[in-house]
Amino acid sequence: MLRLRLLTWDVKDTLLRLRHPIGENYSALAQVHGVQVRPEALTKSFHQAYKVQSKHFPNYGLSKGLSSKQWWADVVKQTFRLAGVHEDRLLTSIAESLYREYCSAQTWELLPGARETLGQCRQLGIRMAVISNFDMRLEKILSHCNLRHHFDFVLTSEEAGFAKPDLRIFQRALHISGVAPQQAAHVGDSYVKDYRAARDAGMHSFLLTAAGCANRWEREVPKEHVLPSLTHLLSVIGKG
Repeated sequence: MLRLRLLTWDVKDTLLRLRHPIGENYSALAQVHGVQVRPEALTKSFHQAYKVQSKHFPNYGLSKGLSSKQWWADVVKQTFRLAGVHEDRLLTSIAESLYREYCSAQTWELLPGARETLGQCRQLGIRMAVISNFDMRLEKILSHCNLRHHFDFVLTSEEAGFAKPDLRIFQRALHISGVAPQQAAHVGDSYVKDYRAARDAGMHSFLLTAAGCANRWEREVPKEHVLPSLTHLLSVIGKG
C-alpha cells in the first residue's frame, strides 16, 4: 500500500463532469435570449473555436494580457458566429450568461464515488489539494458542489500562471504543502497532463479511466496505477 502525506486531484472529468453536453447548454441558453441554434451545430463550432483560442492564447491568454473571463467570452462569441449568429450585443449577453451558468452547481454533477472517496481519504488523514487547468471560478464551483471543504488549497492554471503538463504547477503545489514529491500522489483522467506530468515531477500518480473505453496508453501505465473507478483508490493508498 502506498503511504501518502498529500493527494492532489484534477477536477473536470475526474471529480466533476458537465450534466449536459456543451452544445445542449449553449443552445438552451441561446433560446432564453430568443435565438434558435441546433445543439449539434454549437458542439461542432465550440470545438473549433476552443481549439483556435487555446492555440493562439494558451492558459486563458494570461501572457497576452487577457483575463480568463474575456478569454471565455471570445470563445463563446466565436462559437455562435461559426453557427451563424453575428449580433454583437446579443453575443455579449449570451457570453455573460454562460459565464455565470458554468459557475452553478446545476451545470455540474459528481462522478460516481467522488464524494465517498474524498470523504474517506480525509478520514485517513491524508491532506488533499486540487491541481487543475481551470480558471478562477473553480473555487466557487467546488463550493457550490459541496466539495471545497475537502481540500487544503485549490491551485488553478490561471492562478499558477502555467498549465499542466508544465511541471511547475505540480512543483508549486508541493511547495505550498511542504510535502516531498515521493510522499505525494496525483489523480486525474489525462495520461499526458495528469499521470505522466505528475510522475515527471517526482510524484506518484493514478490514471482514472472511463469504464468500457479503450485506453491507448495501456502499455504505458502499469495496471496498479489505473483506477477503473474512484473508489478503487481507497484500496491502494494509506496515510504516510
